[in-house]
Amino acid sequence: MNADTILDITRQAMVVILLLSMPILLTALVVGLLIGMFQAATQINEMTLSFIPKLFAVVLAILLAGPWMLHLLIDFTIQLFHRIPSLIG
Repeated sequence: MNADTILDITRQAMVVILLLSMPILLTALVVGLLIGMFQAATQINEMTLSFIPKLFAVVLAILLAGPWMLHLLIDFTIQLFHRIPSLIG
């Protein structure tokens, strides 16, 4: 196992992490932006007004994207397990 192999596995892991976190982070970003615009338009400054909808939206995003996220993680793990013999010898 050389440095190129380690860097390749690390790069693949970073891509998987990015893809796994993207649905949740984008959902929270969009909902936060919409709530922020609503608060600015109505001049309502209530902290729970932004927290509760973001929480529900993130839970919904996890429920909708969960199977895809799990499939992506399982595929990456299986790929790593298949590479073990070539990494050892």
